[in-house]
Amino acid sequence: MSPHPALEVLARRQAEQAARGLARRLWPVGPATGPWVERDGRRVLLMASNDYLGLARHPRLAAAAAAAAADCGSGSGASRLVSGTLDAHLELERAIAEFKETESALFFATGYMANLGAVAGLARAGDVIVSDELNHASLIDACRLSRARVEVYPHGDPAAAEALLAQAPGDGLRLLVTDGVFSMDGDLAPLPRLLAAARRHGALLVVDDAHATGVWGSSGRGTAERFGITPCPELVMVGTFSKALGGLGGFVAGDGVVIANLVHQARSLLYTTAPPPAQLGAALAGLEVIQAETWRRERLHRLCADFRAHLAGLGFTLLSEEGPIVPVLVGEAHQSVAMAEALLRQGVLAPAMRPPTVPENTSRIRLTVTAAHGEHELAMAAAALKAAAEEIGL
Repeated sequence: MSPHPALEVLARRQAEQAARGLARRLWPVGPATGPWVERDGRRVLLMASNDYLGLARHPRLAAAAAAAAADCGSGSGASRLVSGTLDAHLELERAIAEFKETESALFFATGYMANLGAVAGLARAGDVIVSDELNHASLIDACRLSRARVEVYPHGDPAAAEALLAQAPGDGLRLLVTDGVFSMDGDLAPLPRLLAAARRHGALLVVDDAHATGVWGSSGRGTAERFGITPCPELVMVGTFSKALGGLGGFVAGDGVVIANLVHQARSLLYTTAPPPAQLGAALAGLEVIQAETWRRERLHRLCADFRAHLAGLGFTLLSEEGPIVPVLVGEAHQSVAMAEALLRQGVLAPAMRPPTVPENTSRIRLTVTAAHGEHELAMAAAALKAAAEEIGL
C-alpha cells in the first residue's frame, strides 16, 4: 500500500525542517521542575525556566490548589457566560485589579488566550493596530484574528510607532501593542515614549507583561511600575500566572470599559470552559506570595547582576543588559543546537532557540536565572557555557 499523499506532504515538510536544524521534539524533565531536573535519567541544572521567583513548587501554592479542588471540585463545568463563573473567579479578578491598580480585570485560562482576547476582543475590521516586530506569537496571532489593519514598526522604535499611529484614519479604534519584556531578547519596551505616543493619537497601549509581572517594579507590578508610570485609562495590561507567579492562567487589567468590551467580544474567554478551582487557588496564592515575600525579587535581581558580570568576565556578549532572561547569540540554527548539546554534556539544560521563535541567523542559547538558583549553580552554568562555546568553536 502506498503512503497516503497527505502524510507524504507532512513527512517531506518534517524532513525539510530537520535539514535546516529546526527539528523539534518534546523532552521530559522528570517528575517536577526546579533548579535541578532529570534529562534521560540524568540530573542536570535547569537554566531554561520562566519560574523566575521559584514559586512553581512553593508549598503555599500547592496547598491552595489542593484546598480549592477539595472544596469546589475539579472543574468549572461551563464557560464563564453560561454557568462557569465561580465566586473564586470574581475574587481573583478583584485581587488582580487591586494588584495592577486598575478599575477591573478579567482572568483567562492561559496567557496566550489573554493576549488573543485582549487584542482580537477590542480591535475589529476598520480599526488599526500598530505592533512591534518582535512581539510574542500570541500577539501576532491576535492581530491577525482581529481583522484590523496591522502596521508593524521596527523593534523598540517609538518614533516609528508614532508615525504609523499618525497615519491611521481618524475614526475607529487605534491600538499600540507591545511586549513589556521581550521573551527572546530580554529587553524592556520603551514604555514611557510608547504611552506618550498613544496619548497624542488617541490610542490604547496594550502591554503584554508576561515576563515582567512579579519581576519588575518595587512591588512586582511590572514594566509600568518599573518606569514609574501611574495607572491610566489608556493603558491595558496583560499578564500571566505561568511565569513568576508559579501557576497557570492569564489576565487583562484595565479600565472598566475595556474589560466590559472583552466580556462581550473576547472569544478566547467566551468559548472555552472556565478555569478550574485549583488553578484559581494557586493563582490567588501566587499573588499573595509575591507581595509578602519581596526578598525573592530582590534575590533574583542580585543573582542576575552577578551572573551577567560573570559571563562578561568570560568574554561573552549578551543581548540584554538586565533581568533574568540572558540570551547568548550563536547565529546559525545547527550551531545553536550543537551548543545546547555541548552544554547538556556539561550538565546544564538550556535548549537552543531557533526560527521561527527568533529571526533567521539569530539562533541563541536563552539562559534564565531564577530566585531558586544558588550562586554556586550559576557559577557552574557560566563555566559550562564557556566550555561549550570552546567545544563548538564559538
